[in-house]
Amino acid sequence: MRSLVVRGFGSALLLGSLSSLGCGDDGTSDSVVFPEDYASTYTEVRNCRANGGSHDFNRIRVLTDESGLVAYRDRTEPFPEGAIVLKEEYDSNDMDCSGAIKQWAVMQKLPAGNEELLNWRWQQVDFARNVINEDEPRCFGCHAGCPPPDGYDGTCTVP
Repeated sequence: MRSLVVRGFGSALLLGSLSSLGCGDDGTSDSVVFPEDYASTYTEVRNCRANGGSHDFNRIRVLTDESGLVAYRDRTEPFPEGAIVLKEEYDSNDMDCSGAIKQWAVMQKLPAGNEELLNWRWQQVDFARNVINEDEPRCFGCHAGCPPPDGYDGTCTVP
């Protein structure tokens, strides 16, 4: 089991202030879409592996929330709206993903009608849980090039 370390009261205060910013004028949210305690409820669907040139050569471990588990693992049912696919990103030299998490790449399934985003919301979140990027074109642009059998419904990795 992994645990995340809170880096002090000042960080928590800053994060609390940032999270109160909520949605922007365009209706998009800058709030992190996965819970801080995700490690206690999410399931690993792909173990620690090198990821080639994508994700800045970081090693990746993939988890899903309960609602996304069957779709990711079995690849026979669509991901339900709201499902989360989360990639923990580690240093490229961390061969078993046992060190500190550098950042997360997160996908949240959107309703049909968001085809330009492959019907996913995309977030890059730093180690302090600040949203760095949201709906970055390089994310959905790369994932658009992942057809079956390796890719499934906007995901690119085989379980």
